[in-house]
Amino acid sequence: MTLADEGITGTSAQKRPEFQRMIRRCRQKKIDLVLVKSISRFARNTVDCLNYIRALRTLGIAVIFEKENINTLETDSEMLITMMGAFAQAESESMSANIVWGKRQAMREGKTNVQFQHLYGYELGEDGKPRVVPEQAAVVEHIYDSFLAGRSIRMIKRELEGQGVLTAKGGTVWSEAAIRSILKNEKYCGDVLMQKTYTQDCISKKQLRNMGQLPMYLVQDNHEGIITRDRFNQAKAEFARRNAGRAPSQKLAPTGRSCYSAKYALTERLVCGECGTLYRRCVWVKKGQRFAVWRCASRIDYGTKYCHDSPTLREEPLQAAILAAINTVMSQQEALVGQIEGAMRMELIPFPGAMSISDIDRRLDELDKEFQGLFADSKEGGFMKHAEEFKRISADMAALKEQRARLLEQQNSDSAASQRIANAMEILKTGDAAIQWEESTIRQLVDTVKVLSANRIRIYLHGGIEIEQTIGEEQ
Repeated sequence: MTLADEGITGTSAQKRPEFQRMIRRCRQKKIDLVLVKSISRFARNTVDCLNYIRALRTLGIAVIFEKENINTLETDSEMLITMMGAFAQAESESMSANIVWGKRQAMREGKTNVQFQHLYGYELGEDGKPRVVPEQAAVVEHIYDSFLAGRSIRMIKRELEGQGVLTAKGGTVWSEAAIRSILKNEKYCGDVLMQKTYTQDCISKKQLRNMGQLPMYLVQDNHEGIITRDRFNQAKAEFARRNAGRAPSQKLAPTGRSCYSAKYALTERLVCGECGTLYRRCVWVKKGQRFAVWRCASRIDYGTKYCHDSPTLREEPLQAAILAAINTVMSQQEALVGQIEGAMRMELIPFPGAMSISDIDRRLDELDKEFQGLFADSKEGGFMKHAEEFKRISADMAALKEQRARLLEQQNSDSAASQRIANAMEILKTGDAAIQWEESTIRQLVDTVKVLSANRIRIYLHGGIEIEQTIGEEQ
């Protein structure tokens, strides 16, 4: 009987069905002797090789390796097999290292290898290049719009399923992981970030997230994007905002919030003026009637231990007070626009004399040329003569790269903040009538509401506008 696997892997016996079938036949006493051309054909994993040889020896079955002239039933065979198996494993590791080096070299050169046929919103054209699928692209844009409007991943999932939108595989059930992947995948803005994961070793083949162990390579404008880069950065900033303050439970959360809640806008905006903890929505029943109230989370969890005087607020008067403040601002649109524009200029325009990213790139090129010139000169044996200059150039380049990374991060944050302010202003400018209470509208307009007392609140709008309002005042 001849058994042979496809030449896929020799480092994992679990992925060799014919090898496993041979071992089963041996255990069933249907095979008396195993003939192998060489140890590298039997296994390229030393541990697997010895384990299976010992198991077969226990069954009284010999494995004869023709090339090495080894019979496993002989007493001195195991030491030789260990050495030969180690050599075979080292050969696989060397081949794997060469392949990995080739792939990483291609990454450094900006060569991408993306499976667009498996990426929602894209397909491969007849020319082998990716192209956008209009129907799916509209769904991707809707997912981003919904997420940035404050909806949770679960709410977006229910909405897509309710509308009968098909998944990438043609199914009708969306997973939260798939929606989250769309929102976090830079390929939707036309970029490709390579080496986000890496293989631990060629034996276990375990995939690990790259948390800085290896360099990543970003190729911008690699293909046509479905959304803008600013839109993608806004989603990234929104994820960071929602994850801020998250804890395993509400009691362990310093802010009083254990996870993002999209159902009520005030869940993450209404703050206790005494202790700084978020308020939590509760439903009370009094004389058979149900009504919603908002209470300090610290008071709910710990009583008066940390927060002594925070008031409980009824939802309807609270919402009416917030709407009254917003609608008051709408009558002062021109002054509001000027104030927000001034705040944006202060936040977004760089300080005089600060280096831009292009300035940093030019300086890095100059330092690199200076380094190459010194390196060429040091080949004649003058390395020590330039040691101090090499040290200075390396320190300057490291500082510039760190400054460049901070600027890029700041740009992304500024872009997201600017868009949130612009969205808020758009709502104010286009509002012909008084704004009504809608959770998505409040998220766009209101940054924080601080409870000052049982009948007084302070509303902070996006853009730096502050308004104090009395609860229960004639609206």
